[in-house]
Amino acid sequence: MMTTEPGTGFLASLAAVDDQAFSGLRARLADEAAREGLLDVAYRTIDTPVGELLLAATERGLVRVAYPAENHDAVLSALAGRVSPRILHAPARLDAAARELDEYFARTRHSFGLNLDLQLARGFRLAVLEHLTEIGYGKTASYAAVAAASGSPAAVRAVGTACARNPLPVVIPCHRVVRSDGSIGNYVGGTDAKQVLLDLEAAA
Repeated sequence: MMTTEPGTGFLASLAAVDDQAFSGLRARLADEAAREGLLDVAYRTIDTPVGELLLAATERGLVRVAYPAENHDAVLSALAGRVSPRILHAPARLDAAARELDEYFARTRHSFGLNLDLQLARGFRLAVLEHLTEIGYGKTASYAAVAAASGSPAAVRAVGTACARNPLPVVIPCHRVVRSDGSIGNYVGGTDAKQVLLDLEAAA
């Protein structure tokens, strides 16, 4: 005869109720903070073929996409220091971003129509990021070509740094930048993730 520890089922049910109540409370807190203008940065996570991505947005637009390799807690801490400490898990603000990323990974979307907040990039890095959006879906460009297109042909290493520090990977497609010999090079989410993205676009 199968036996169970007394109260196990009750405790599991109670934990589930507590989780549900906490989720509801957190959602109400986020809604109230948004109404009061106190929600400077909203964030959520989504599951994708390249791992769980952290998405964060200000009222101006998507400000951060982060891979697990970047350490989501560290990314949120950096956002608190560089953007605002008023950060909450508020998925609703990221609904459009989550939907467009889902469509991208399903190969039904080839470009993003999201509002972007590029305050985390400055100077030459910003110029590089703006050029990256011009590299078409399924296409690639060399670091040298991106440097030339950004107005500084000799700044190949700086282009690599700009790609490595891209605050919005996938959405701003630094994965489409490869070495002149055709090898894929490094990537903020890891070389495996970069290859997944390139293969996904090549197969569309």
